[in-house]
Amino acid sequence: MNNTPVMKIGIVGVSRDCFPASLTKTRREALVKAYAAKYDANDIYECPITIIESEIDMVNALEDIKKAGCNALCVFLGNFGPEISETLLAKHFDGPKMFVAAAEEDIAVLSADRGDAYCGMLNAGYNLQLRNVNAYIPEYPVGDAEDCADMIHDFIPIAKATYALQHLKIISFGPRPMNFLACNAPIKQLYNLGVEIEENSELDLYESFLKHEGDERIPEVVKDMEEDLGAGNKKPQVLAKLAQYELTLKDWVEGHRGYREFVTLTTKCWPAFQTMFGFVPCYVNSRLTGQGIPVSCEVDIYGTLSEFIGQVVSDDIVTLLDINNTIPKEMYENDIKGKFDYKFTDTFMGFHCGNTCTKKLAFCEMKNQAIMARTLPVEVTNGTLEGDIAPGEITFFRLQSTADGKLRSYIAEGEVLPVRTHSFGSIGVFAIKEMGRFYRHVLIQKGFPHHGAVAFGKVGKTLFEVFKYIGVPVEEIGFNQPEGVRYPTENPWA
Repeated sequence: MNNTPVMKIGIVGVSRDCFPASLTKTRREALVKAYAAKYDANDIYECPITIIESEIDMVNALEDIKKAGCNALCVFLGNFGPEISETLLAKHFDGPKMFVAAAEEDIAVLSADRGDAYCGMLNAGYNLQLRNVNAYIPEYPVGDAEDCADMIHDFIPIAKATYALQHLKIISFGPRPMNFLACNAPIKQLYNLGVEIEENSELDLYESFLKHEGDERIPEVVKDMEEDLGAGNKKPQVLAKLAQYELTLKDWVEGHRGYREFVTLTTKCWPAFQTMFGFVPCYVNSRLTGQGIPVSCEVDIYGTLSEFIGQVVSDDIVTLLDINNTIPKEMYENDIKGKFDYKFTDTFMGFHCGNTCTKKLAFCEMKNQAIMARTLPVEVTNGTLEGDIAPGEITFFRLQSTADGKLRSYIAEGEVLPVRTHSFGSIGVFAIKEMGRFYRHVLIQKGFPHHGAVAFGKVGKTLFEVFKYIGVPVEEIGFNQPEGVRYPTENPWA
């Protein structure tokens, strides 16, 4: 997708001087060969320098992988490894890094060519902590060439997300709508994560929008919108204004990204937006998200941050939804019970006005926003995208800075069920195991807002590692506990 990094992982083999360096070299070559046989060889770079207990070798290896264009590092313990120089390498490498270690291949190596990397990984972990170096270490970080190749491949989306945050700018327009204090955004943690934030007024955006009136590119964008919507184009009269708005946002991104590689947006969409701009921005938000620039509604800064992480991790389009409403028991009895392995309290509806990309909807129509039209003229509420979200696996998650400036997150895997919603907006029937308990003892108990990011696929394992890597305390990463495992705040006699 656009607006996401491409990673190149430098593999540096390390060797302690009382072990033969040839052992690391042979095992490193086998690792690289195994990776190329199974995955894209362009993902990795094999550093020819083997580090022994020498800081000079470490410096040379660091220069080599930088020259090769590596933006992530894998320290490979081909044998016991030099705890000082290998952790110095990690310390001085500016980017995400991981450590893996070689297992003993067969019985024959035990007599003379044993590497003892299983032991060396303990020393590496201890020295990383001594130096306050943050590195990714897999769940079981020791393996043969094929095992380590798999670990490196699993590291790629983790590395992408952590690298991307260090090179991200979030651009916001306007304060949150009144009564949306739940989407509070203490920005100190953004800076701690390496994210830049540019906050603008709605007037700035409106001024820029007016300057784009008559833009010669508008007809081309309108044509693309017509092709995207197809038969769902129910409000053709508003497409030119929507195209003008889309161009406004894209030009703002290019004019304001500064030195940052990646950009996300968050905008205010009501209550004054409709009457001033003459439409609602939902469809444009959905299009930009589909093009790799996530846009969250209601100036939800941590919402767009979460969307961006989900996009990078899943390498796919994401969306932002309200954890919105219960399904009627009638719907559960008719369409879910006995057909899917979910309790009534496992289900809910995820909804937003119309910010989900057409590619993630089972069907769609571009219409007016029903809730806003209750109090405003219909003609200024056109521009929302309505349709049922396509069924399939999902991960519901969010990264949030709490009111007192601490990082907190949650992750829950589930699915969108193939059940008609009979409702409006971009909406789907969601099912997550033990959602009722998760809703009470994580989402409510931990003070999360109603907005959640949705990745289309099961990426909980990767998100958990990303959140750990970027500094979310493990105890602050909430997830849906299985039945029989009690939350700390859950009544044991309930």
